[in-house]
Amino acid sequence: MKLATLKRGGRDGTLVVVNKDLTLAQAVPDIAPTLQAALDDWTRAEPRLRQVYADLNHGAARHAFPFEPKACHSPLPRAYQWADGSAYVNHVELVRKARGASMPPEFWSDPLMYQGCSDRFIGPCDPIEAADEGWGIDFEAEVAVITDDVPMGVTPEQAAGHIKLLMLVNDVSLRNLIPAELAKGFGFFQSKPASSFSPVAVTPDELGDAWRDGKVHLPLVVHLNGELFGRPNAGVDMTFNFPRLIAHVARTRYLGAGSIVGSGTVSNVDRSVGSCCLAERRMLETIEEGRPRTPFMRFGDRVRIEMLDERGRTVFGAIDQSVERYQPSAA
Repeated sequence: MKLATLKRGGRDGTLVVVNKDLTLAQAVPDIAPTLQAALDDWTRAEPRLRQVYADLNHGAARHAFPFEPKACHSPLPRAYQWADGSAYVNHVELVRKARGASMPPEFWSDPLMYQGCSDRFIGPCDPIEAADEGWGIDFEAEVAVITDDVPMGVTPEQAAGHIKLLMLVNDVSLRNLIPAELAKGFGFFQSKPASSFSPVAVTPDELGDAWRDGKVHLPLVVHLNGELFGRPNAGVDMTFNFPRLIAHVARTRYLGAGSIVGSGTVSNVDRSVGSCCLAERRMLETIEEGRPRTPFMRFGDRVRIEMLDERGRTVFGAIDQSVERYQPSAA
């Protein structure tokens, strides 16, 4: 099943069910007005949403209309929780190697996690706004899951059953603001503005055999200004799978329905497949040549993030965004 949120009906948008090939959609106000409302009552809502999905795919939907990703919010325009991990530890190791730092052994057994900005996400085709190119604007292509209510202290085995939907993520980072923030010892804040998510969120069964072991075993394809930047496989070199990440987040707290947990930047040890962020390419250049050559994003640059199934069909739709100069509105 595939679900999206249109930019109409208030700040939380309008929930629609989308057919498998992302060409048709149908609003479902009699089931749930928003995706958050559906997640709050998932046991009741899910089978009814699946029936609409079946009707759309078999040409039996009576109120279908063309689906347009540019009309979409992120599936959850805002969320009670957005926790992003760093499940691809080889990426973390590379970061530290580039600056001559050793890798603490516990990084391989205890996930890194930060709590991100979740009161307003960027739509999948909306611009990334920044006031200054000097902030070091970067994309980070990731996978994320959405949970139902998760009990505190859940085990990874139990956590697997709480994964209801998956999405793609562009976890926007302002790289040149990060060092000063981390030096304060209190984590990210200004350096991690709003993230964006794919046009649709999908239930795990939509991925077929590609969803196994709590991982998505498909390449995550990134284009920068129309040129292929990377296509690492999200199921390869993922040290901590999604059930493990959820269990880490829930160790000392409950997670409310609609919580989002991200994988962190997808990264493979095989560097021939490219990267999912500019920082990783710059780190490789630093290690190999002594300095980075690739610039961070500038105003007018465009990034496209997408995942294709084994038949070359888009699974989540594409995050397709340009960088624009932020223009403050008059107070």
